[in-house]
Amino acid sequence: MILAGGQGSRLAPLTQKRSKPAVPFGSKYRIIDFAINNFINSGLFGIYVLTQYKAQSLTEHIQRGWRFGTFLSDYFITLVPAQMYRIEELGPVWYRGTADAVYQNLHLLDNNKADYVAIFSGDHIYKMNVEHMIQTHIDTRADITIAAYPMPQEQAHQFGIMHVDEKWKVTDFLEKPANPPSIPGQPGISLTSMGNYIFSRRALEELLVTSMGDGQDGFDFGGDVIPRALSDGYTVMAYDFHKNPIPGQTGPNLYWRDVGTLDAYFEANMDLVSVNPEFGLYNAEWPLRTSSEFSPPAKFVHESDGRKGQAFNTILAGGTIISGGTVRDSVLGRGIHTHSYSTVESCVLFDEVEVGRHSHLRRAIVDKSVVIPPGTKIGLDLDEDRARGFTVTDSGVVVVPKGYTF
Repeated sequence: MILAGGQGSRLAPLTQKRSKPAVPFGSKYRIIDFAINNFINSGLFGIYVLTQYKAQSLTEHIQRGWRFGTFLSDYFITLVPAQMYRIEELGPVWYRGTADAVYQNLHLLDNNKADYVAIFSGDHIYKMNVEHMIQTHIDTRADITIAAYPMPQEQAHQFGIMHVDEKWKVTDFLEKPANPPSIPGQPGISLTSMGNYIFSRRALEELLVTSMGDGQDGFDFGGDVIPRALSDGYTVMAYDFHKNPIPGQTGPNLYWRDVGTLDAYFEANMDLVSVNPEFGLYNAEWPLRTSSEFSPPAKFVHESDGRKGQAFNTILAGGTIISGGTVRDSVLGRGIHTHSYSTVESCVLFDEVEVGRHSHLRRAIVDKSVVIPPGTKIGLDLDEDRARGFTVTDSGVVVVPKGYTF
């Protein structure tokens, strides 16, 4: 199960008209594609995507781009909208948290005779061999296994934190503590929860039925279910993400990003354009699929003094035309047209953006189909950008929303 119902309010205005997992990322992908690819590359082909807020864009993306065909009943990617399946028991309520979303869809486990359930977040950027985590769960005879990311203590207070013993058995779970505990033998490093879980089916059903019977207002795995599991004596293990093996990748698996804020989202995109990126898109043994778009090749036009179509340290998708301008350190989507004498530096441009002649963009995120008039400057005078109504982040990234007209 992929939890893809998050509102993503901290990513506004990018989430004004779409859910967080549907936000474009890395030129041609959506954020949710990375969770789906992790399952498929791990040999897991029975996938439910639980949706809720502003799900239309996400729904269309999954329906158009992620299909296995109709001949193998065990191979599916199925959208599960919030549908008040337990209305007789709970009343007319939508999903009240991550655990409640799964609780309202427990019937899906019966439909598929599941012994183990992988419950993963749909809004992070990373690669993960889920099969290895499942095998570790089985080998340790755990009831619950939580994917854990070692992180410096000064950053860890933003996440759920696990206190573990020397065998990485979880002894305590703290939701965003002010003073996170360190890993035994690793001072200064804390174990943060990635929001990815493997449950043995019996434990999942027992814990959800017990938790939902308390009549609380919020039902989340980190805040409610995991602490209850520990207090009730279930075996909860932490899984070291750094030891997760990715075929075709040398060295430890280190890259995981929670792109929950505009600055984090922007920096994760910028990670892709370095010469040797921490997160590579080009591993043939761990392919990153997405919906197919029948677009023409990218094109670079003009080669004369002062008018050269050129790009440096940039990734771009099909149908994009760099016409007599310069693009540096940027991530460009499909069907973009940058006109002559324009400059685009350290930017993320969504599909079908048009950049007019003599325009200059720096450290900007421009949403889909925005037309930037000739001579426009964005990111060079932040006070002017604020006066236009643009969101400007703490680090000075300017966000031009979808539908904006100059």
